[in-house]
Amino acid sequence: MLFPGGELRLRIFETRYIDMIRLCTREQRPFGVCLYLDADGETPAQPAALGTTTKIVDFYTLADGMLGLTCIGGQRFHVERTKVRDNGLIVAEVEFIDDDVDAAVEPEHSLLVHLLERILEQVGGPHAKAPRAHFDQAQWISCRLAELLPFEMPAQQHLLQAPTAYARMQRIIDLLPSLDQAGD
Repeated sequence: MLFPGGELRLRIFETRYIDMIRLCTREQRPFGVCLYLDADGETPAQPAALGTTTKIVDFYTLADGMLGLTCIGGQRFHVERTKVRDNGLIVAEVEFIDDDVDAAVEPEHSLLVHLLERILEQVGGPHAKAPRAHFDQAQWISCRLAELLPFEMPAQQHLLQAPTAYARMQRIIDLLPSLDQAGD
């Protein structure tokens, strides 16, 4: 799962993905990340209909000699059509989703800002030293909570699919009691 503004670290070893990374780097364009939906055993897994673009920000060699990437999530998109290339790489035609990235956090969601601040104090990570202005942005807050809270993948996909940051924040509030039950 990847949310806009989120960090994704990848270990690349399959030829089809090495070729994709080479193309994306050469043409300076992002690639898409989608959750794979469960296959039924007879058909291959399919990507979810909504995903996030990602930009490569760092390359490195892993201890096992494989290629490592650090990527940052960009814009959400809806998959219109897919096709599978001969090498097994799935390519898609997509429609980009325009998110209101500057929408302010509403007063009823201020508790979520405090929750994210506490989480970042405890876990650190790439967003722990984010500019204070980010904590006023509903999109940024909702995406960080969606990726940091221990929601199951289907719930995270549901959060990614929320039509607005406000809808995502409300879904997070609705899901919070399930986290307390999971700890019991």
